[in-house]
Amino acid sequence: MKKVYIETYGCQMNQADSEIVGAIIKENGYDISSLEEADLIFVNTCSIRENAEQRVKKRLSEFESLKKKKPHLKIGVLGCMAERLKEELFKENRSVDLIVGPDSYRKIPQMLEEVSLGKRSANVLLSKEETYSEIIPIRLDTNGVSAFISIMRGCENFCSYCVVPFTRGKERSRDYRTILSEAKDLFEQGYKEITLLGQNVNSYMWIEEDKVVNFAQLIALVADISPLLRIRFSTSHPKDISLELIKTIAQRDNICKMIHLPVQSGSNVVLERMNRKYTREEYLEKISLIKKYIPSCSISTDIIAGFSSETEEDHKQTLSIMKEVGYDYAFMFNYSERENTIAAKKYKDNVSPEEKNRRLNEIILLQQSLSLESNKKDVGKVFEVLIEGFSKRSKEKLFGRTSQNKVVIFDKKDLKVGSYVNVRINDCSSATLFGEEV
Repeated sequence: MKKVYIETYGCQMNQADSEIVGAIIKENGYDISSLEEADLIFVNTCSIRENAEQRVKKRLSEFESLKKKKPHLKIGVLGCMAERLKEELFKENRSVDLIVGPDSYRKIPQMLEEVSLGKRSANVLLSKEETYSEIIPIRLDTNGVSAFISIMRGCENFCSYCVVPFTRGKERSRDYRTILSEAKDLFEQGYKEITLLGQNVNSYMWIEEDKVVNFAQLIALVADISPLLRIRFSTSHPKDISLELIKTIAQRDNICKMIHLPVQSGSNVVLERMNRKYTREEYLEKISLIKKYIPSCSISTDIIAGFSSETEEDHKQTLSIMKEVGYDYAFMFNYSERENTIAAKKYKDNVSPEEKNRRLNEIILLQQSLSLESNKKDVGKVFEVLIEGFSKRSKEKLFGRTSQNKVVIFDKKDLKVGSYVNVRINDCSSATLFGEEV
């Protein structure tokens, strides 16, 4: 049997896509393997930021050297970079045999047949219907405890800095029944936590004759599979998060009390330029609703430093909204101009790299202090923790996460991975809680 190695870059959506590709390729005579044993390598790529693309290009150069030692080796590029840079990838990388966009994974078997005849093959056509609904993913790099389920594909928000609408196409929702079936199957296999994925899960909407299922209803249906199954979701767009969803999270113990709500900037001027479709004030109203109905909810965010024409006052507005919300943690990046986006066409990338770095460092330092402050509030409290594995630093320690998605380290004792345990928090850092079983 031939062997395939799949390497994934970028977001959780890409991980879910790699698992779909794994299922398709396994059905066609390939076994998942290590890099060293592989006859076929797939690199699933991300185009969100330039450094992600540069890492992939460097990796492809390394694979070119590997191919010289193994002439039969075939290499394919999947995902957003495949969609965005097809001609460039073929031109710059002689080792690349096939290029497959995110809506063309079903075509991989036929494309491999073309490659076996000495041809290069590419398919990056976007679809208005493809959701891979009936494909049962192969779980890759799994801990056997947590899994992802993709509930929708594409995006139509057209934030001015973002390539996703152009690389992943129109928004479309997956049949809710196939989502429930996949979730039930995972629970029966022993998985205890599922993350529902979409570029904007709040936009999920399945409509069939007289049946309508929105995201709040979907997450309730998944949560009802079992009280022992934890449910998370990512990502939410602030303009679409609803009171119905917030109340649903509050009402069900097994829907995790954590919401990732990307703000990107605290300045209305910058938010308008980003085409985020909400104001600072509207965003804070959503935060107030979350805190009102789910007092124990942790809130995380994404922040971009140095977007086009961002002033020092705009930057200070971002720092102030961070303090006002009190984020538990954040993903923070310098603005990276992406070719063919609305921002690249309309606005100049005119904040210097030095200024971007200074602002980003201020954002990071502030978030570290906010995270530490948040974690200190948990010291002395008891949390139910789902055990995910061993601590990286010691096999005598286990780690798991609270409902609020905070990492907890504690003594192993006789506890097993995949079980729930109550842990009292005794100490913390800005990134981690430390505790003991009670």
